[in-house]
Amino acid sequence: MIPYKNLLQYWGRFFNVSKTLNLGILKKPPQPTMHKDNPGQKQINQYDKILQENIEAALPGLIKNILHINAVHTEELPDSLQHTKERKPDVLKKITDDKGDTFVLHIEFQTKNDADMAYRMAEYLIMLLRMYKIPVKQYMVYIGEGNATMPSELSHESLFFRYNLISISSIDYHIFLRSANPEEKIFAILANFGKEGAETAIKKIVTEIIQNTQGELERERRKKQLRVLAQLRNLAKANIDIMESVASFFKEENDIFYIVGEKRGIEKGRKEEREEKEVLFVKNLLAQTEFNDEKIAQVAGVTVAFVQRVKSSLTK
Repeated sequence: MIPYKNLLQYWGRFFNVSKTLNLGILKKPPQPTMHKDNPGQKQINQYDKILQENIEAALPGLIKNILHINAVHTEELPDSLQHTKERKPDVLKKITDDKGDTFVLHIEFQTKNDADMAYRMAEYLIMLLRMYKIPVKQYMVYIGEGNATMPSELSHESLFFRYNLISISSIDYHIFLRSANPEEKIFAILANFGKEGAETAIKKIVTEIIQNTQGELERERRKKQLRVLAQLRNLAKANIDIMESVASFFKEENDIFYIVGEKRGIEKGRKEEREEKEVLFVKNLLAQTEFNDEKIAQVAGVTVAFVQRVKSSLTK
């Protein structure tokens, strides 16, 4: 048996040798690095989520009214392109238009101006041409604040490339509101309000979306989507009483939906108060005069049906 003291010396020499040879004996595995949440990336993820939730239902209207393509047949294409690198387009469809032309429709949505966007779109083009062997039409739809300033073409000695660049802020918001789909209407918050101004436009947009959305849960989801998209165009700059700033937009007391609801509540209260006065006036006329229903209606400024309803309530 090896004495305890000698055993310690043996293992001590072993560990020293192991350390010299970098054998990694009893070496702790590297601890994972903790990354703090990136607010900017989180916001981009929110925008992407809203696009994914709405784009399929909104796409027919966008293709017709924004891209000015009259599609008579649309076919889904795989959204993953992989040759030497993987790319995932936002929208990829095989389109046959009303002229009989068939092509690949490629659409990207961008929230920030990117100086290298032309290179990125050119990469997409080469991969799509190689894969499908038919013409490709490419559109970049900029949905950020202001106008798109990124280059839309490349020009080199052996290459000239161009894609279509559209700023949603330059499009009349009424185009989106005319749609029957709330998924398409919601893009109006990013569009051009024109001479109407932000206050009038926002009221119309909110009213249209809420009135055309079924179910309270779905309406709440639309409201949240509007709040997120409002940040893209920085509506805090709008001189309106519906939202004093994007920040206060999220507070109940300054929330556009709270204000609209409060206003409707006040109007409803006034209507009920006015109706109570009309009922009382009609009751007095019925009790104190010999006027017929038509005469009472004329004096009180109400309908004959209203008079008859009040008279019926008195006999119960």
